[in-house]
Amino acid sequence: MNARVEIDYPFAIDSRGRTATTDQADHVRDMIEQLLFTRPGERVNLPDFGAGVMHQVFAFASPEAATALEFTTRAALHRYLGDVIEVQKLDVTAIDASLQVEIHYSIRATGERPVQTFVVGGPA
Repeated sequence: MNARVEIDYPFAIDSRGRTATTDQADHVRDMIEQLLFTRPGERVNLPDFGAGVMHQVFAFASPEAATALEFTTRAALHRYLGDVIEVQKLDVTAIDASLQVEIHYSIRATGERPVQTFVVGGPA
């Protein structure tokens, strides 16, 4: 059986002059990244799509805010990627001027259990 091939994100042209592709695990990671960093209302056809993590970087200052962001992020992952992944654990942490989101999940199609960490903000 052939491995599933997906279009890579962000869109790029590979060395052969074709659309760059990636494997399913990387494609799932790319979908999670898009969901996390898209603000609700940013996509006209899907106004509720997104977790808005970028918007929360400077508003994030308390354990209550961290809990709220974890809740909204988990809800967005379940709503838009629930058929692709199952979230095992989700941690949101503020470190100085940055925000770290760590997601433990399983890919439903393959059973893989990756852990991804996304960091927003911090020194330029």
